[in-house]
Amino acid sequence: MKQLPAKADLVAQETFKTQTLQPLIEQAQQQKLHLFFVDAAHFVMLPFLGYLYSLAVRYVRSASGRKRFNVLGALHLLSHELVTITTHDYINSVSVCHLLDKLHLLYSELPIVLVMDNARYQKCQLVLQKAASLNIELVFLTPYSPHLNLIERLWKFVKKEVLYNQHYKDYDKFCQAISQCLQLTHTTHKDALDTLLVPNFQSFDNVTFNP
Repeated sequence: MKQLPAKADLVAQETFKTQTLQPLIEQAQQQKLHLFFVDAAHFVMLPFLGYLYSLAVRYVRSASGRKRFNVLGALHLLSHELVTITTHDYINSVSVCHLLDKLHLLYSELPIVLVMDNARYQKCQLVLQKAASLNIELVFLTPYSPHLNLIERLWKFVKKEVLYNQHYKDYDKFCQAISQCLQLTHTTHKDALDTLLVPNFQSFDNVTFNP
């Protein structure tokens, strides 16, 4: 059983996928542009439980407090290289502008297109003006469409790889484990991610909802 956001417009999602996203993917595969999927992940220093069922009671130590390590990432469609901005405070519009600067510096030989969600700090005038000044195109997903953002799969991979059933004694080690995993996306983890990050996106035709 899978969950679908109650407010999701399935027709709008399918239209976006076929008329906007797939043509961009084809252009990227033809090396006409750099296509990135952008999103922020907020890793909270709490236990991530990986067991679904067990005959014996199992325990995972839990850290006190709710410290967060925030990562704003841009995932390259083809190479799976990841460009990040990290912070121990908050991701905001300034963070997004810093990410745009890094992408422009690294990939300006081809047009750059970013697929991102509708978070207010990403769709504000500061970011829109910055993107225009760098000639970066921003493409915003239809609301409630995380399954159309490829980088969401990467965040799940990171949690499974370094956080499931793990206890980190201090915050620095917690952040280091996440950062190290992210730095190895297109090297150590390349084979696993090449399979996981195939740009095939689910459609929800003929969906049956349970009451």
